[in-house]
Amino acid sequence: MTGRERPPTKSLPRATTDVSPAEHAPTPSAGSAPKVVARQGVPSAVRPDPRTTDDGRRPVAWLHIVAPGHGVIPTVRSSCSCGRDLFAAGHRKALALITDDEHHRSACPQLNPTQGKAA
Repeated sequence: MTGRERPPTKSLPRATTDVSPAEHAPTPSAGSAPKVVARQGVPSAVRPDPRTTDDGRRPVAWLHIVAPGHGVIPTVRSSCSCGRDLFAAGHRKALALITDDEHHRSACPQLNPTQGKAA
């Protein structure tokens, strides 16, 4: 085992002494391109990806009403992107919060920006 050398694990290419430039690829001539194309193509019916199309609309205000039925307490949650998050349970409180939400929708700066409007 001591007299034999191990062969290398990877064989590397030997360096050459004569160097020549690479040959250029032939340029395609204009006559080699196919001239037959579809004259009556089928119109494409590919729709845009709904995840990439954006029309700029965003949900800003929510009014979630749960009124399951007779004899059950209704609940209402009013949320807005301006930070408003109110909850009410019971008939009178739910009706009051619905009325307050209508007022908030007309006065909220997120829903009704005043920039650009005449004073």
